[in-house]
Amino acid sequence: MDVEILARIQFAFTIIFHYIFPPFSIGLGLIMVIMEGLYLKTGNVVYEVMTKFWTKIFAANFSIGVATGIVMEFEFGTNWATYSRYVGDIFGSPLAAEGIFAFFLESGFLAILLFGWNRVSPRIHFLATVMVALGSMMSGFWIVVANSWMQTPAAYEIVGTGDQARAVITDFWGMVFNPSSGIRFAHTIVGAWLQGSFLVISVSAYFLLKKRHKSVAKRSFKIGLYVALFAALIQPILGHEQANVVAEYQPVKLAAFEGLYETTKEAPLYVVGYTDPESEQTYGIQVPGMLSFLIGFSFDQEVQGLKAFPKEDWPGQIGLVFQTYHIMVGIGMLLIGLLLLGAFLNFKKQLFSNDIMLKVFAWSVVLPVIANQTGWISAEVGRQPWIVYGMLRTSDAISKSVTGGEVFTSILLFFVLYVFLFFTWLYILNKEIKHGPDDTDETYFESGYLKRAEKLSGLDNKEKDE
Repeated sequence: MDVEILARIQFAFTIIFHYIFPPFSIGLGLIMVIMEGLYLKTGNVVYEVMTKFWTKIFAANFSIGVATGIVMEFEFGTNWATYSRYVGDIFGSPLAAEGIFAFFLESGFLAILLFGWNRVSPRIHFLATVMVALGSMMSGFWIVVANSWMQTPAAYEIVGTGDQARAVITDFWGMVFNPSSGIRFAHTIVGAWLQGSFLVISVSAYFLLKKRHKSVAKRSFKIGLYVALFAALIQPILGHEQANVVAEYQPVKLAAFEGLYETTKEAPLYVVGYTDPESEQTYGIQVPGMLSFLIGFSFDQEVQGLKAFPKEDWPGQIGLVFQTYHIMVGIGMLLIGLLLLGAFLNFKKQLFSNDIMLKVFAWSVVLPVIANQTGWISAEVGRQPWIVYGMLRTSDAISKSVTGGEVFTSILLFFVLYVFLFFTWLYILNKEIKHGPDDTDETYFESGYLKRAEKLSGLDNKEKDE
C-alpha cells in the first residue's frame, strides 16, 4: 500500500485512540472543582467522598492519555519528516508551550491532588484541584492552537528556497490567535465538558440502578446533568460560529460538510442523507435555504459548492466528511433533548425513580465520545488534500526515506499495544466503579463523620443528606 495512505492511517488510528482520554480528563477536572468547592462551602463530607472517588478515575484516565499522546510527536519525525522540517519552527512552538505551561502545571499539582488529602489544608488541596483542571484545559488550548494553525495558517513567512525553504513565525501571538484557534478551542473544550459530564452521569446512574452509594450518586448525577446541559446548550452556538469561520477560510471543507456541489443561493441544509461523489449528487432530508441563512442570515446568501474549486483540492473522502459531520450534529441535538428531559424529570423529582431513564443515561456516555471523534474526523479529513491548508499538501509532507513495510509493521505493533492499554483502562475503571466511593454507608453521613468534616474544614455544615 502507498506510504502516504499508511502514514495517514497510522496517525488517524493513534490520535483517535488518544482522543478518547483528554476530553474525559478535561471534563472530569471541571466536575472535581465543582464537587470540592461544594465541600469547602458546605462542609458536607459527601462532596469530599465524591471528589476522592472521581480523582481515582481521573488519575487512571490521565495516565493512559499521557502514554498514548507521546507517540504522535514521534510520528512527526518518523513519518512526516518533510512536514516537520518545513513548518517545525511554527508547529513546534505551541507544542513546547503545552509542555512548559500546561503539562508541568497539571502534573505538578497532580501529586497534591492524589496524595495531599491528609497532608495539606482543604483550601490548598482545592487549589491543587483547580490547577490540575486548569492545566488540562491549557493543554487542550495549545494543542488546538497547533492544529488550528494547520487549518488557517497565519503570521508566518517562507525563508530559503528549494529544499531549504521553511516557514517561520513573524508574530507569535498572531500565530497563536490565528483566525480559527479561539472558536475551535471553545468548541473543543465544551465538547470535553460534555464527555466528562456524561461519564459522571453514566456511573451515577449505574449506582442508582444497583441501589448503591445513593447519596454520592444523586449529587454526582445532578452536578453532571447541569454541567452537561449548560455545555450542550451553548455548543450549537459555538458550532455555528466555527462553521462561519470554515465558510470564510475553508469553503471547500464547508461544501464537503453539506455535500454541496453547485454554487447556489438558497443552499439547503441536510438533516440526514448521503452524498454520491460519482454522480456528484447529495440525497436526503433537507431544509431548503437553511445553509445560506446560517452562513449569511439571508436565504439569498450564495454558498460556494465543490465545483467552484479545482477537483484536486477537494477532500478525497467527501462521503466520510459528510457523514461524520452530520453524525456529530445529530448526536449534539440528541444530547440536548436527553438532558432537557432529564432536567425536567429531576425538577419533578421523578428522575431517580425512573429506571428506564437511568438505564438510558447509564449507556449514554458513548454518545459524546462518538460526537467528539466524528467531529475531529470531519475537520481533519475535510482539510485534505492539505496538511497545512493552502500551503503544504499532505502528499508533499511525507518522509522520503520511510517505507510502506516499516509503517505497516508499526501500525500492527501500535494496534497490539493500544488494545492492551484500552483493556487495561477498562479493567481499572471497572474495578474502581465496582468498588465505588469509600465510606458511603448512609448512616455514616448522618452521624459523626459530618461533624468531623466540619472540624477539619472549619466550616459550618448547613446541608443534610437527602
